[in-house]
Amino acid sequence: MTKLGFQLYCARNFPPLSDVLKKVAQAGYTEVEGYGGIYATLDEAGLKTLKGDLDANGLTMPTGHFGIDLLEKEPEQALLIARTLGVEAIYCPHLLADQRPTDAAGWFAFGQRLQNVGKRYWDAGYTFGWHNHDFEFKTLPDGSTPQEQILAGGPDLAWEADIAWVIRGGADPFAWIESYAKRITAVHVKDIAPAGENADEDGWADVGHGTVPWKDLMAALKKTSAKHYVLEHDNPKDIDRLLTRSIASFKTY
Repeated sequence: MTKLGFQLYCARNFPPLSDVLKKVAQAGYTEVEGYGGIYATLDEAGLKTLKGDLDANGLTMPTGHFGIDLLEKEPEQALLIARTLGVEAIYCPHLLADQRPTDAAGWFAFGQRLQNVGKRYWDAGYTFGWHNHDFEFKTLPDGSTPQEQILAGGPDLAWEADIAWVIRGGADPFAWIESYAKRITAVHVKDIAPAGENADEDGWADVGHGTVPWKDLMAALKKTSAKHYVLEHDNPKDIDRLLTRSIASFKTY
């Protein structure tokens, strides 16, 4: 059976992290995904403490989000984090709005930038790639999309596909899954509430309680190179509900 991991960013508003890890394990998860807010500035001792907390709860962290500044400017810190925590796949998760190109050439160049950044991490034995949001699927003046240009400019980049953001970007997730099956090495599993619902959760929903056709999507995704499936909800109001309902739904796929 395919495992469902948990992106720890979902629980940023429910500290302390030590309690979150216990909840995650108790709900039946064995994998988590990290992000910069919990480890970017930790020294080796702090990272070892975090690794101890993961181990104590029977959790591993095979994937992690690492910001572009950390990856480019502090590669030794990024490698220390990955090595200490047992991360296998490193994904650059975002580009701030004021840094985003506006045309195809700019996005292709950004893909080249990521390709260049990735060399250090590939050489060290890690999977390295990009994690999308919705802005990558907005059509550019030449008719292409930023996502196409990023993956063309960085031909060796893996893709952690956030399916709900693909949908929110106005794109067809099935077409993207089919076209880039070999590039997809991880997947964010989250759901979108019906129109007008869950406004206090930014319109997101627990997996299986929204409009995303996860059963059909999982059938398509199982034909890709995806090794990790990671639960995410950007703004849940009840972390226990999110954990328990989502894993229950995922087991039916």
